[in-house]
Amino acid sequence: MTEFLLAGLGLVILLLAGDTLVRGAVNLSLRLGIPAMIVSLTIVAFGTSAPELLISVNAILDGVPGLALGNVVGSNTANILLVLGIPALISGLDTRDCDTRHDFQIMIAATFLFIALAFAGPFTWWHGLILLAGLALMLSRAFLSARNHKRAGKRAAAQAEDLEEVEGADPDMPWWKIALYLVLGLVGLPLGADILVDASVTIARSFGVSETAIGLTLVAAGTSLPELATTVMAAIRRHAEVALGNVIGSNIFNLLGIIGVAALVGPIPVDSGILRYDLWVMLAASLLLIPFVYMKWVMGRAVGLVLSALYVTYVVMVFT
Repeated sequence: MTEFLLAGLGLVILLLAGDTLVRGAVNLSLRLGIPAMIVSLTIVAFGTSAPELLISVNAILDGVPGLALGNVVGSNTANILLVLGIPALISGLDTRDCDTRHDFQIMIAATFLFIALAFAGPFTWWHGLILLAGLALMLSRAFLSARNHKRAGKRAAAQAEDLEEVEGADPDMPWWKIALYLVLGLVGLPLGADILVDASVTIARSFGVSETAIGLTLVAAGTSLPELATTVMAAIRRHAEVALGNVIGSNIFNLLGIIGVAALVGPIPVDSGILRYDLWVMLAASLLLIPFVYMKWVMGRAVGLVLSALYVTYVVMVFT
């Protein structure tokens, strides 16, 4: 009973932290005069990926490095099928005005790089340096985009006017309040995820579920809960650009940043099952976004149902 109560507490913290992080990110973009998409690809994405980073590094230090790789691969699959599927199922995501083509291309390139290095595994320090170099290039591109957009005063003003019309956006919000929202969100998300994952793992073990299955599903889904909480609140507040940018940015950071850092801490072996099955599921899930990125399809409730059903199918396949 205690573990179930802790799981509920973790979920509440996640939802509240997700709400505050979305508010802070949107208003930060207003004050800086840059698109909310860029903020979600950096601050929000990195903040919601904090649980994966903490768990992966701890897994290396605790002598269970396989958990780190399974956590990242499973989390990226969950990010697309579950983190986008559930918000679409709840309220739909109108991504027609979100230009994520270049960032999506970076995510696909990072996925192929990650798969290639996995087949050249195990991941060691030089793999980590390659992945971190890729992350540095992505961050440089985001910085240049933000600077160029800020210089385009008219476009920035139009962006501000658009954001002022959405719920939670306040162009006059003081800096201290924006910072408070961001800090509470960035602290609350990994805290809530940690509580929920620990409780969920204890519950799963009490039912005799293997640790490998836990790593690819329960821990992966649990560490994706910050992205889910943030994306659900973004969907409810009609911030589709934050929702989609959060998922794409988180997946990039998971592949390049988390395994990049973890590989510097210690070698990460690559399980044969991950090479045969899970990496390709992750890639296939990523490619499912093509119609929504390039053809501007709307993620309605039917799409949300399909994505969620695909994730349930994947979980069942892992356990069988």
